[in-house]
Amino acid sequence: MAAPLAQLLRPESLSDVFGQHHLLDEGRVFRRIIESGTVPNMVFYGPPGVGKTTVARIISKSADMPLFMLNGTNVTTSNIRDVIAETATLGGHNGVLMYLDEIPYLNKKQQQSLLECLEDGTVTMIASTTENPYFYIYSALLSRLTVFEFKPLDPQDVLLAVDRAFECLEKEEGIHYEVDETARKKIASLAGGDVRKAVNAVNLLSVSATKAGSTKTVTAADVEQISSMSASRYDRSDDVHYDLLSALQKSIRGSDPDAAVYYLARILEGGDLISACRRLLVIASEDIGLAYPMAAAVTKSCVDSALQLGLPEAKIPLAEAACLLATAPKSNSSCAAIEKADEDIRAGKTFDVPDWLRGTGYSGAEKLGRGTAYKYPHDFPNHWTEQQYLPDPLIGTRYYEFGDNKNEQAAKAYWEQIKGKNSAK
Repeated sequence: MAAPLAQLLRPESLSDVFGQHHLLDEGRVFRRIIESGTVPNMVFYGPPGVGKTTVARIISKSADMPLFMLNGTNVTTSNIRDVIAETATLGGHNGVLMYLDEIPYLNKKQQQSLLECLEDGTVTMIASTTENPYFYIYSALLSRLTVFEFKPLDPQDVLLAVDRAFECLEKEEGIHYEVDETARKKIASLAGGDVRKAVNAVNLLSVSATKAGSTKTVTAADVEQISSMSASRYDRSDDVHYDLLSALQKSIRGSDPDAAVYYLARILEGGDLISACRRLLVIASEDIGLAYPMAAAVTKSCVDSALQLGLPEAKIPLAEAACLLATAPKSNSSCAAIEKADEDIRAGKTFDVPDWLRGTGYSGAEKLGRGTAYKYPHDFPNHWTEQQYLPDPLIGTRYYEFGDNKNEQAAKAYWEQIKGKNSAK
């Protein structure tokens, strides 16, 4: 084969690009912008293998602009200046398009060097990144760029690429490929929304396929054997890591055990045991809290078991914790209380502790009036007596509000009886 399969399959027009319907379908704003002939400075944000570079090439061709490909992992300021210099040549009479892959790898000085050429319009830049641009591109540069998100492809869109790849192989090799339905769908699903990964898998399968006469056969068993291409797209350093942890917590908070174990499985499949354990421990107190205080203890026990077992067995106690937390009653009252207190502290409300609450474990404390007026609650009926605990300027401030769950309402009723009907504290 004269060229790599992925290169042979590279689309020549926006209509041929796999997926990205939210950007490329007829009538979409992105497509209308490109077809207008005016190319803005942009950032293409999304995972590998979803068409970012392909779309940039198509834009360059349709706008009749020379395309210069740079990569943030090895680009220098001199490389950027060389691109700018091309605008003075005959070939750059329509301007030039600079495609800068992995822009987060540029340091601040390098990113600042791009500002001047973007300001005067001599160079149009399309940057691409697999990382969230709002975290990794400096604000001065980002304010001059429009961000477009490229998403992982649906299995159905990847399946189209798989079929086209086999058709291309048939044309190039002059033989017929017999690919069973299960194998086709398995390639598409295992690609994890990455067309490049799917095409590379087809290429590998074509080499290893069983040949009989003018026919090559690809089976589901063949696909299974190369399943190291795995659908799991997970990297602790990228957005997927934080998105999965966020989805895990929000699913548990929303009392959906099915979604909870799904996202937990995704995280653990990526080998990130520690992050899963830490997030479950946080959820137990943040989202279940006083509605079921034992959830924290049970979750801690499950986490301890998971850390002792290690993967893959660690999945079992962590799944127990996730399902328990998802199906438990919910309360964020204690979390809300500490957040309100934090707001006051940050606002400068750091007042002196009342004298009767101060420490007395040193000689001279009594002379200073420390603790002398303190009332020991256990000396009183029901282990409670009226006493001021907050500093004077904060008297009457309410940080904690009883949740509407059975456990907290029972505590509220108890203290109302002890402290008097007019107080819930």
